[in-house]
Parts: sequence; C-alpha cells; structure tokens
Amino acid sequence: MISRADILNASILVVDDQPVNVQLLEYLLQSTGYTHVTSTLDPSVVVPWHRQHNYDIIILDLQMPGMDGFDVMHALRPLEPDGYLPVLVVTAEPDKKQAALDAGARDFVSKPFDPVEVLTRIRNQIEVRLMQREARRHNTVLEQTVRERTADLQRFRSAMDATADAIFLIDSATMELVDVNDGACRMLGYARQQLLALPPARIGLGTREALQYQAEAALAHADLRSPTLTETELLRQDHATVPVEVYWQLQHGGEDAVETRQRTLICVARDISERRVAEERLRHMAHYDSLTGLPNRTLFYRTLMEAIELARDKEWRIVVLFIGLDRFKNVNDSLGAAMGDILLRQFSNRLVQCVRIRDTVGRLGGDEFGLILTMTRDQHDAVLVANEVRDALRSPFELGEHRATLTASIGIAVYPDDAGDPETLVKYANTAMTQAKDAGSDAYRFFTAGMNAQVLARLDLEMALRRALDEDELELHYQPKVNLHTGRVSGAEALLRWNRPGHGMVYPAEFVSVLEETGLIVRAGGWIIDAACRQIAEWLESPIGPMHIAVNVASRQFVEGDLEQDVSEALARHKVPPDLLELELTETALMSNAERTIEVLTKLRALGIKVAIDDFGTGYSSLAYLQRFPIDKLKIDIAFVRNITTNPNDAAIALAIISMAHSLKLRVVAEGVESRPQLEYLRRNRCDEVQGFYFSRPLSAQDIGQLVLAGKALPPDPNQSAEPPQTLLIVDDDVNVLSSLHRLFRRDGYRILTAASPSEGFDLLALYPVQVIVCDQRMPIMSGTEFLSKVKDMYPDTIRIILSGYTGLEAMLDSINRGAIYRFYTKPWDDIQLRDNIRLAFHHYWLMHGSGRQAGKPGEDHTALA
Repeated sequence: MISRADILNASILVVDDQPVNVQLLEYLLQSTGYTHVTSTLDPSVVVPWHRQHNYDIIILDLQMPGMDGFDVMHALRPLEPDGYLPVLVVTAEPDKKQAALDAGARDFVSKPFDPVEVLTRIRNQIEVRLMQREARRHNTVLEQTVRERTADLQRFRSAMDATADAIFLIDSATMELVDVNDGACRMLGYARQQLLALPPARIGLGTREALQYQAEAALAHADLRSPTLTETELLRQDHATVPVEVYWQLQHGGEDAVETRQRTLICVARDISERRVAEERLRHMAHYDSLTGLPNRTLFYRTLMEAIELARDKEWRIVVLFIGLDRFKNVNDSLGAAMGDILLRQFSNRLVQCVRIRDTVGRLGGDEFGLILTMTRDQHDAVLVANEVRDALRSPFELGEHRATLTASIGIAVYPDDAGDPETLVKYANTAMTQAKDAGSDAYRFFTAGMNAQVLARLDLEMALRRALDEDELELHYQPKVNLHTGRVSGAEALLRWNRPGHGMVYPAEFVSVLEETGLIVRAGGWIIDAACRQIAEWLESPIGPMHIAVNVASRQFVEGDLEQDVSEALARHKVPPDLLELELTETALMSNAERTIEVLTKLRALGIKVAIDDFGTGYSSLAYLQRFPIDKLKIDIAFVRNITTNPNDAAIALAIISMAHSLKLRVVAEGVESRPQLEYLRRNRCDEVQGFYFSRPLSAQDIGQLVLAGKALPPDPNQSAEPPQTLLIVDDDVNVLSSLHRLFRRDGYRILTAASPSEGFDLLALYPVQVIVCDQRMPIMSGTEFLSKVKDMYPDTIRIILSGYTGLEAMLDSINRGAIYRFYTKPWDDIQLRDNIRLAFHHYWLMHGSGRQAGKPGEDHTALA
C-alpha cells in the first residue's frame, strides 16, 4: 500500500531550459510537501543523473536547445528495460502530445498549466512508479506463486491465447495482474510485460476495492464455476476506450483454498463495440427520421418538453413553428415519390441553416416540419426565422432534370402565452398553420389573435416598403449644416422620407427598423447614395452651386453591401466631384470588423470621399482604432447637446470630444442644436459646425436650395469685441430684487444680465462670457448652492456670490464646503458696501485671469461672510 509519506518522499527531477518554469515547478512541489526535488536547465545531464539516482518522475520540457525532450526520452530507454519511462512532459506545444506519448512519455500537460492539474498528474505518476517498484520487490514471491501454478496455467495457456476475448488473471490476495493472454494484449495495444506491470485500475478493470467486491460477489455465488457478468469500458494504451462485456469467476488455488484471498480472479472481457453500434443505430432509428436525419415526432416532443422545463426556470419563451409545404403533392404526383424525397432532403438541409445551434428542427410527418426556438425577448425573433424559412424556399430545388419552386405555410404558437405543454403547443401551431394555408400560400400566422394583428401590420409595412423601393416612393430631405466660423450653410445631411400612398409622409422612426431587420436597408442605402449624388449634380448645374451632402450608412449596409461599388457607380453615373459626398457611419458599424472597416474606408478616401463618425460618444470605439480610421469628422450626439448648457457632465463630454477631435486634426459637428444658448456655448468652445432646428428643420431639395440662395446665416457672435465688457449676472426669483440690484450696479458701467430662474441663468451663461455671478439662495426647483455648484463645474473661472435673506448656518456651511462660492452676503444689503465688494470681485477675477484692466486693491479671502 502506497502511503502519502511515500509519495512525498519520491525523488523528482525538473528539466527545463527556462529558469522561471523551473522555479515555478519547484515552488509548487516544495510548497505541497515534496522533499526531494532536483532541477536542471541542461538536458544533457538527465541520463547520467537518472542512472545514478533512479528518479521516480522526470518532469521534462520538449522544446530545448541542443537536446530536446524527444532526444532525452530516446536516451533514457536503455535505462528502463521494461519500456516504462517515468516522464511527465510539460510543454507549450499541445499538437506534439501524441508524438510525446509515442516516444515513451507516460503523461502530458500543456503550458500554461493549471497548478492543481499538474500536481495531480505528478502524484498519479509517482504512485504508479512506486507501485511498479513494489511489484518488483514482490517479484520473487510472485514468481514463486506463478511457478506453483505453472502446471495449471500451462494446461489452459494455449486455450487462453487462442481465444479472441481478453483474459486477465488477478491474484485475489494482492489484486495484481498475474497473467494475461494475447487477446488482452491485442485489445489494449500493450506488450504482455507492459500490461502485467500496470495496476488493473489503469486499464479500467477497477480499483483494488472494486476488484475485492467482484471477488466476494463471485465467491458468494452458489455455483463457483458460473461467472458473474458486468459491462464496462477498458482503456487502451492510446487512451481510446473499448466497450466490453466482462465475466468474473474465482478459480481455486488448491483443495483447501476456500478463502477469497487464496484464489485467482479470472476476468474474461469480450469486445461489444459492434453490439453498441447496432444498439446506437436502433436508438437513432427510433428517434430520427430515416429520410432527412432530423428528429422525428417522438424526439421532437421530448425535446420540446425539456425546453419548456428549462424556460419555466429561466422565464424564457419557447416558440414552436409548424411548417407545411404548399402544393408538395403536385411535385410527388408529377415527378414521382423519389423526386419528392430528394426535395424533402434538400429542404431539411436548408431548414437547419435557418436556426441557431441551440434550436431544434424536426420532421413531424409527410411534408410537415417543426422548429423549437428559445426566445429571450418578443415574438419578432420568430418572425425573422419564419421569413428566413420562406426565403430558403424561394431558390429553386434541383430535382434531376427538373427545377421546382415551393412555398410554405407556417403556424406559430408561444409558450407560455398560448399553452404550457408540448402537445397543446404543437396542436395550436398546427391550427395556425392551417389558417395560414387558408389565407394563401407563402404566409405565416400566430395562434394568438392579438399577435396576429401586430404581425400582420408589420408584414403589411414590409410589403409596402418593398413596393416603395420598386415604385420610387422614397425621397430625400436635407437638414442644413452651418459653419460656426462664417455663419453660412456649409452643407446638408440627407434624411430619408417615405411618401406612402394613402398615408402621406412617413418619417424614418416608423420604418427604418423594418428596413434593417429585413435586409432591405442594403438596397435602400444604395438608392440613397445614388439619389444624393443626383441631387448634387442638379445643384451644380444651378445657381446654388456645389453643396456638400452627408449620407448615413447603416451597419448592415456596410457589412453586407458593396459600399465602395455603390459609391463609385453613383459618382460616375452623375459626374459628381467625390469631395462633395460625405459618408456618416456609427461607431457600432465601424467596430463590427475594424480591420475590414479600415480597408474599405481607405479605398473610399482614395476616391476623395469624406467620412464622419455619427453619434460619437454613444458607442464603443477604441481610441487606438480612432487614430487608424481614415475619417474627417466627428458628430457629437444629440444626447450630449440637449442639456449642454445645464448639465456639467454633458458639457464635459462635448468639450472633450471637441478637444480630442481637434488634436487629431478632425472637424466637429454638433447635431440637435435647438436654442441660441446651445449655439453660443458650442461656438465659444470652438465647435466647427452645427445642425438642428434652431437654424432649420429638414427641408425638401427645392426649399433648401431657396434657403441657400437667400443667404440665410446664423446671428453674429454677441461677444465679438476688442475687449469683453465686465459682465455681472444676477439670478433671483424676486423681480423686485432684480430691479433694485440692476439700478444699484448700473452706475458702475457693468453689462448687467438678470435671470428670474436658474434655467434662465444657464442660458445667459451660454450666450455671454460672465465674470461675476450674484445669486439668491432660496429659489424654487434649484437652490443657489446647487446652481452655483453646477456653474463651478461648467464655468470654473467665474466669481460666484450668494446674496440671501436666509442666514441659516446649514446653508452657509453647505455653500462653503462645496467650494462653489466666493462670498456669502445677506439681505438686506448695504448699497455702498455691496458695490465695493462687487468691484473687489471683478478686481479679483482680472487679477487671477490676466487683463489690461487696472487692478484695484487685492481681494480678500475667497470665502467670507459680510
């Protein structure tokens, strides 16, 4: 019996040319309790060291300079006459596993290795090695036992070797192999001596305890010559398994040998691989359709039950599609049953391609098929699959010299909406399929009436969109872009509109998602590029002249379409200068396949096309890739522009995008500009272009042409002057206070701005550069402290003062602790003192930020109470 102490005292040699690997293995072994660990970086010393120390295990790297692991194992063979090399290969080349095992290694671990795994394999190999040595130590006893039994063994040796079955003789006292026949060697791929050196458990006969149980079970049998029967799998030398039927019997060692330990346990193993294959074939025939190879009705129902049980725990939906081929009988009757079978096989192959790996396809009988789909969202996923099935049928089927085109009627039922058991779900899906057939071929129906109405409406929209593309019902409107440096129109973005007959103008939010889901967006995208180029050409021939037009490119269009060809052909067809066309792609489209994106955009840039990233900041583009993309512009998403004058976070993101873009030599466009404060804030912070309702809503081609010819421009920057005036902003919800303070400070020559609420204050801060702010503390919706805290984040250079009739200590401390204020004054105020302190505030501002103005006496503490 091998003890834990014996294993930990085993001698171990670690061979690797990388010191870090040697140190790691030494640490793992020594920290686990192994006491005799030797290592070397030089593989040439392994053989002489092993000859001297006879290591229990050699942990060997394969790839080493001078002498690799294969050379070492070849050199070790003469030292191990029984062919057993105590070598565990640890290497980063997993494809050399079989070669290492063939060279004599007993086990193999790939780098990087799991410490638990490698320690387990080391322990197992040491245990085998120690057991081998123990076997050798007992060899004299065993040889004596064998000699005593030689007479008996010789009598059936020839019979043992003549049988095709594998025979193993096991000593019931030691539970070790005594002898094996040639059939065992052939079955397991070992030489006789190799096999005898192995413990029975290594080849799958069972552990010592399991063999003891078999021996006691056989002994307890009434007729000792009648064997007991079990089935198991034996392990070959190449690690393949052999299914066997095993007969166990105890053989007397002598007339007085009645105890289990005095007997020989005979094991006869018969290979039952062919029987297993036959059984598997029978099981397959019982559960799979012989014509198509798909699950049959029985297995389909069983799989559906398992899917429902899982969905019940996960709160998923299960969708069953019942598919019936339309007019299949006509093919059978006209071309014959053989051609009908070919068509069913071809259709089943196409059907499998329409679903995910986790979904199930089955043949329910005749020309009827079923699909089981696991859905985590709504029923529209089922609609997509139903459409894919219909599309799969549209390509003709090749039936010898004939071609056949079919359609399918599809019924859809949903768990748990419609039913909670397989039989009812399939029945309801079948009912819905019948309704689809009654409505005409190439259709699908949901069993639930409400779903039907929703799906039919969407189907109607899809069909109308296909007609719109065929009959040229789409048109483009254009939203102007304005250059913030000149105030003039610099170009426009083309926006898709649909003038649907009987419905009027339909906006993109109502139909673009359907274009994307159905794949029509690829065709529509090509039309948009062509229509934009046609319009550019018309403007070139008119007084309007050159106009830069930006076109949005959908992700699916970029991935599935041929964007380069669409653009090249449109430019050539309408003879348009490439630099007048700009393509806008989202971050998602760019990053879906970054390397291909770079390749395509590089080719487009070579044509002279401009490229912009749309909705920048909402995706996941990497800055590393952003430098590699051949782009010209970044568009700040409307989500950051909408509250840019009131939300410090949105303002910070927008300013960061502007700064980053300019550092990369890119222009910046802000979309969704709807107010003058937003415009002035972006203009003051060096944004290049804007678009949005403040300047113009999207217009038809004719209207935008008139707008350009009329010379419409942005209002001038209100802050363009040689020297900015000293501007004071007063925020108070009391109009009387605003009027009094305005009169008080007017005599000092300030430009005075007044706001009756914090929101008005934010607008004025966006419109004008303000140096000093005086704000009331107690206002509805937002307090003065909260207002000035946001102002501090967005306009940190301002001098911020609170003027409040509320002198509570908590409010004062809150203002001071937030660091948002310069001074805290109380109402009612002293006119002279307040005027003097405001002058000191302006003095402090110009002193801190530099100016040619005369500075008065230095300001006092930043935070004080007056």
